[in-house]
Amino acid sequence: MPYSTAPTSTNPAMTDLPDFLSRAEQFLNRLEAILPAPPAPPDWRNATAFRWRKSANGRGWLQAVKQPHPMRLKDLKDIDDQKSRVDANTRQFVSGHPANNVLLTGTRGSGKSSLIKALLNEYAKKGLRLIEVDKADLVDLPDIVDMIDGRPERFIIFCDDLSFEAGDPSYKALKVILDGSIAAPPDNVLIYATSNRRHLMPEYFAENLEAHSVGEEIHPGEAIEEKISLSERFGLWVSFYPFTQDEYLHIVAHWLRSFDVADTDIARAERDALNWALQRGSRSGRVAWQFAKDWAGSHAAGKKRK
Repeated sequence: MPYSTAPTSTNPAMTDLPDFLSRAEQFLNRLEAILPAPPAPPDWRNATAFRWRKSANGRGWLQAVKQPHPMRLKDLKDIDDQKSRVDANTRQFVSGHPANNVLLTGTRGSGKSSLIKALLNEYAKKGLRLIEVDKADLVDLPDIVDMIDGRPERFIIFCDDLSFEAGDPSYKALKVILDGSIAAPPDNVLIYATSNRRHLMPEYFAENLEAHSVGEEIHPGEAIEEKISLSERFGLWVSFYPFTQDEYLHIVAHWLRSFDVADTDIARAERDALNWALQRGSRSGRVAWQFAKDWAGSHAAGKKRK
């Protein structure tokens, strides 16, 4: 029987494949044109401070801060003990020595966040970098840590005005990064957080009823234990307290001098400074700074009108 030379049937799907691939490529090109471009990599060389940002589609990136706060350690008055302790810990960290995560707690406007900003200015030339992360974005901490792991710079992740409510997912994310994961945290990362609450979560009277005694020892209930467990993961606790009247006036005088106000005028401004604090219900460093700006600005404007 002679060998057949008739052509074999062609699979229609195989003939349509090149056309399908061409159409798919055209579609992807059009789709790529309308999608937002991926964020640029962080400018590690020229920036010292960054903020973690999130786009509408949930993609996060580090945005360089063009003008970091100019606060200096010498500008922080009447918190010498707190400043010394946090400065020493940061100096150890920048030098490559063991250092602790830091929790700064206490009265509002007392210099907690200003101290962290001042430390960046003090040690930026030695490789310190600051990354500010909002509480709502703490769930992204693993991604941030992976991004900076292995870099030569030393990073402080800054969480300002931190507090949590029960069941908050960012609570567990922070807990894991501090000391709760099977993976060891990178050597070039620390977390500095500020809060008005010592244990970062609200405390209720009813929780004290869960406490029980064993012999002469008092053991807190499970709810309190859970709240304490997060703050205990910070190796260094630093507390800030309300300023006395003399301390408040000392801070006011410092800021007025920074605006080139003469000492005789500073003495004359003391009564106004006290009334300003009375109206605000606080003698804090923030209130002193706000008064100094108002007094120096209004008097400078008055002199020009004359």
